[in-house]
Amino acid sequence: MNVFIGGAWPYANGSLHIGHIAALLPGDVIARYYRAKGDNVLYVSGSDCHGTPIAIRAKKEKVPPKAIADKYHKEFQYCFDKLNFSYDYYSRTDEEFHKQEVKDIISLLYEKNFIYEKTVQQLYCESCNQFLPDRYVEGRCPKCNAIARGDQCDNCGTLLDPLDLSERSCKLCNSEPIVKNAKQLYFALSSFENPIRENLERNKNNWRINAVNNTERYLDEGLCDRAISRDLSLGVDIPIEGFKDKKVYVWIDAVLGYLTVSRRWALENNKNYQCFWNEEALSYYVHGKDNIPFHSIILPALIKGIGYEKLPDRIISSEYLTLEGKKISTSKNYAVWVPDIIDRYNSDELRYFFLINAPEKRDTDFSWREFVNSNNGELLGAYGNLVNRALVFTKKYFESTVPKGEIDTEIEDSIKTLYDRIGKCIEKGNLKIALEDIFEFIRSINKYFDENAPWITINSDMNKCCNTLYNCLYSIINIANILNPFLPQSSEKVKSWFGVNSSIWKEIKLEEKTIIGDSQILFERLDKKIIEFETKKIGNCD
Repeated sequence: MNVFIGGAWPYANGSLHIGHIAALLPGDVIARYYRAKGDNVLYVSGSDCHGTPIAIRAKKEKVPPKAIADKYHKEFQYCFDKLNFSYDYYSRTDEEFHKQEVKDIISLLYEKNFIYEKTVQQLYCESCNQFLPDRYVEGRCPKCNAIARGDQCDNCGTLLDPLDLSERSCKLCNSEPIVKNAKQLYFALSSFENPIRENLERNKNNWRINAVNNTERYLDEGLCDRAISRDLSLGVDIPIEGFKDKKVYVWIDAVLGYLTVSRRWALENNKNYQCFWNEEALSYYVHGKDNIPFHSIILPALIKGIGYEKLPDRIISSEYLTLEGKKISTSKNYAVWVPDIIDRYNSDELRYFFLINAPEKRDTDFSWREFVNSNNGELLGAYGNLVNRALVFTKKYFESTVPKGEIDTEIEDSIKTLYDRIGKCIEKGNLKIALEDIFEFIRSINKYFDENAPWITINSDMNKCCNTLYNCLYSIINIANILNPFLPQSSEKVKSWFGVNSSIWKEIKLEEKTIIGDSQILFERLDKKIIEFETKKIGNCD
């Protein structure tokens, strides 16, 4: 099977924070799982280098926008590498290949009459002497009255036009903009309401509930055509006569990146990208809930308009991650920034907590106390303890050689069932349940070790001792294999000690007389002093 996985493209205007990782990490777990199953996977993402936030930051820092984009694109790559994201291709929207592809797509949609000209009222700042792009406008949302930007309200998720806002102000100078007529290009989004609704009904059981609810709401309210041209200096040039001084709306540009990077990957690797974009393929889109309408409505409309039939099959959209009980705020520097923590903590420590504490169905909270307790109690106390005690015992009494033992059919059946159950959970994006299930099994093997007391039977019943140890070692190598999509760093360590080099999603048979390589402590205990240290840093990081 061909599986396409698209991770949302973060704006290259500032560092990643833990909320970004919580939303994007499921994509890597899903990609690793399907590869282990033997499927053909294309997992892509990239940095959005055309967002208005980049232009705003560049203006404040008095540097070119590209300098901002370059800095954070490089930083993003470093962070994703350190966290063991396994993208097949990580790109950026300001690459010439992407820009040309987007221009060609805009021209095609225009030729097919899905893009048309329209004179509209638009906000103009007399102080800045320019028409204001959506994100240059701030005001109050007409739906919930919260402070919102001109394209979307983060509080209630409503897609907006700047004219919808009350108490409007220019984000550059804080003055109140006026309304002027302007000519723009519009995408006929309303023409695609039926195929978008059909795609939702066909796949809603495989979408997160927030994606279903949000998309149904937009459809029930009726889809409106959306402006795709913007009066910006940063972005992809509009290739249509009379509009060449304008740029493509960033969200059209960014979501088309899934298709353009597929083509780029195929060209560079002499592969076929079409197999990931036909009806037989399986497609996943992984992002935060604020990105839902762009993936469930705008993207499928664009894909359909271009002529492809592969609309999103599975949408894995996360709720929000809060921090120590409060909403993360980048403007107030109230966040845990990823570059600040990835060199201090093991990648699997971070991955485990983001996954076991994932905001899959509701907002969840990141606290340093829970992070430390989770690491010490589960990773170290349950998993690390099982691996360490079994391997140390094997080294001490069996010269690091797997003893001859009879497999316990109950344990064998549990492991075979676990592969099937965890696989189904991953496919549906239920990663939290999957991890809880795996760690429940880990605890059961720890209990089995305790109850069978090999440190006693080594002197009183050698046959029972060998059987106990064999079943523990057999369980450990399969636990490591099942955990590989979630915790690749520690899993690869364990498998290397057993001489297992591949990641195949099926039971690993453990041969007797297998020599286990020199092992080490799998996870370190975290000192509780870091709770105070890290908590004090919140809001004070550079």
